[in-house]
Amino acid sequence: MSAILKSAVQKVIILTAPSGAGKTSITKYLLKNYPNLSFSVSATTRAPRGNEQDGIAYHFITPAAFEGHIYQNDFLEYEMVYKDVYYGTLKSELTRIWEQEKTPVLDIDVKGALRVQKQLGEDCLSIFIQPPSIEVLQERLEKRETESPDAIKIRLEKAAFEMSFSHQFKAIVKNDTLEIACKEVAALIDQFLATA
Repeated sequence: MSAILKSAVQKVIILTAPSGAGKTSITKYLLKNYPNLSFSVSATTRAPRGNEQDGIAYHFITPAAFEGHIYQNDFLEYEMVYKDVYYGTLKSELTRIWEQEKTPVLDIDVKGALRVQKQLGEDCLSIFIQPPSIEVLQERLEKRETESPDAIKIRLEKAAFEMSFSHQFKAIVKNDTLEIACKEVAALIDQFLATA
């Protein structure tokens, strides 16, 4: 297993993908195996799902509080991902992680990832996690049993659109087999953090 090196420069790792492509599973693998990385907890206005805890899965906040943060310019990026549902990356999250001398890992949507990449340039590594196909994505979303068929249909339409942006990221990792995809992502991060 590689060490995932420490870097003196304030760098950021971005993982992005259509919903169900496996970015959260890959993020969990990285955080479990590499103590130099730390999860950047996004803010959202959606309700918690299942056992999600505030401050761990997300910062669950009201739409009014989210809009207050927008007004205060507290976000590195934010997006209304679905109707009336905001997601965003608070600048304070990155500062918190850098103060611990760790590298933030952002698990964010495609539009947000493009915004962060544009702002941070060479100080970020953006990795697009590509599902094997839309059909496999549909199977994965259905197996979760967390959403209605209509919600899955909306996610699949969005996924097809998001996949059209994959070439704009610094790296693409196809998630056919999770274990292989995890190792490919770790190797890319090692290489990125090794350069000053």
